[in-house]
Amino acid sequence: MSKSDRFFDQEHIWHPYASMTNPIPCYTVISAKGVYLKLKNGKNIIDGMSSWWSVIHGYNHPLLNKALKKQIKKMSHVMFGGITHPAAIALCRKLISLTPKKLDCVFLSDSGSVAIEIALKMSIQYWQSLGQKRKLFLTIRNGYHGDTFAAMSISDPKNSFHKIYHNLLPKNLFADAPVSSFHDHWNNSDIISFQKIIEKNSHKIAGVILEPIVQGVGGMNFYHPTYLKKIQNLCQYYSIPLIFDEIATGFGRTGKMFAFEYANVIPDILCLGKSITGGTITLAATLTSRKIADIISECETKCFMHGPTYMGNPLACAVANANIKILNTNQWKIQVSNIEKQLLKTLSPLINHPYVINVRILGAIGVIECSRLINMFLIQKFFVNNGVWIRPFKKLIYILPPYIISMNELNKLTNVILKAFDHNSLFL
Repeated sequence: MSKSDRFFDQEHIWHPYASMTNPIPCYTVISAKGVYLKLKNGKNIIDGMSSWWSVIHGYNHPLLNKALKKQIKKMSHVMFGGITHPAAIALCRKLISLTPKKLDCVFLSDSGSVAIEIALKMSIQYWQSLGQKRKLFLTIRNGYHGDTFAAMSISDPKNSFHKIYHNLLPKNLFADAPVSSFHDHWNNSDIISFQKIIEKNSHKIAGVILEPIVQGVGGMNFYHPTYLKKIQNLCQYYSIPLIFDEIATGFGRTGKMFAFEYANVIPDILCLGKSITGGTITLAATLTSRKIADIISECETKCFMHGPTYMGNPLACAVANANIKILNTNQWKIQVSNIEKQLLKTLSPLINHPYVINVRILGAIGVIECSRLINMFLIQKFFVNNGVWIRPFKKLIYILPPYIISMNELNKLTNVILKAFDHNSLFL
């Protein structure tokens, strides 16, 4: 990056979760191919983050690029109000075929946070159509569902991302997060907090929302599948819609196409995003049951009151179709399984390091929970100097590599992480 560009970026461009007065330096990426990001200085670094969960097949994938080029020759965008098009129809067919039979109505949008907002609005409008003005949502602590207002209101109120807005957000209900981890024995006491809240407030709750199995940046916790089964049983007993946020975990990241498959449960509303297009362009989807869609459609307005401008964007739908076509070859199952085995082998020994509290691995997700805060500026520089892109937060170092990563490339990622723990200066 030239001095003038670097100055302009720091002075005028606001990056995610960053300060304008004291920004962490940014690295200029000029191109990307496979698992590599090419920096302005010519250095190639391995992307261990899949651009925040999304680039599952790597960068510049020829089939995804081909789908984009083919579609853009026809049209890049057209409004979805009163108009439909082949790419959207094909995508919705594919989404319905990938998900449980119960989920047969698809609402497309343009980002994960918006998909969550739509799910919450669906739940509220569902109850309004039934003559009940329910507005409370029940979830668990340590969750994260996005940065828009309703999404923040169902994310952990003590989460450092959102606590400054706490007094401005709608008040919702939070149960204790389950303690039984994915690989531990189930402890039935985990459900007590949730059960007490739903029993006391069932007549006021519009919906229950969870990140299935894997809680994202709220703490990167992996909880026991039995917890989801217990939650579904309670939601069915009290006839409360169950919403699953699979925006981060959907499309194979955990080793299943969708994380809820580990518990053999089915939500009433399902939110998808991030890797839906293979990380090429923004798109999201909210799927629901025919029952909920029909009840909403019979309300006073006779329609669902939401309509993003870029809803059903043809370019995004076309590349999402190509992405799902790649997934349908099932090569991802072998890739993710190999990543998981390698992460277990290379990262598990860190549990004995004095700075490490826990090491968690599931599918193509590896998490190291540290006992000390991480010096973001220094560790980011350390990772880039050693040829990898890993972006920790708070006390967590985690990687989400593209499924296509080779074992040699994955070894480089993990070896650099191991090397980081030899440097006390990288921790506060």
